[in-house]
Amino acid sequence: MKGIENAQVEVEVIDRFRRPYGFLSNMAKCEVCYNGETFHSVEQAYQFAKCVTDADRDKIRRYGVRPDLAKKISHRVTVREDWREVKLGVMEDLLRQKFSVQKLREKLLSTGSAVLIEGNEHGDYFWGQVHGVGQNMLGRLLMKIRQEKVQAA
Repeated sequence: MKGIENAQVEVEVIDRFRRPYGFLSNMAKCEVCYNGETFHSVEQAYQFAKCVTDADRDKIRRYGVRPDLAKKISHRVTVREDWREVKLGVMEDLLRQKFSVQKLREKLLSTGSAVLIEGNEHGDYFWGQVHGVGQNMLGRLLMKIRQEKVQAA
């Protein structure tokens, strides 16, 4: 079949987790639990999970109602030694909780087969991408969870 080698399939890409895709962001309001405590966003719970001291955890609890503050505070906490090894698992667990809520699950599924990229300008090359460069681990976890929910339906 002539011309097949030049055929291109267009793939939808969602490369910013802002309106109308703000629900994909870890900053979006939702209830998740970590170690028996309830948090107001994935971001707050994630930042809490990395803390070693009770004083640092208290700061995240107190100010973390605003996820941007939880993230900011986390730059000045003592981080647990095994954080590199466990952080992906912690994030995946928190995301699974978030998207087990029917309304959020439906929104995630509504992204279809779009490639999800946590595009950012603040230099997060691990969880996202900056100008197309980075590991995009948040986007990968979201697509993994979405695919599992599609297969389960």
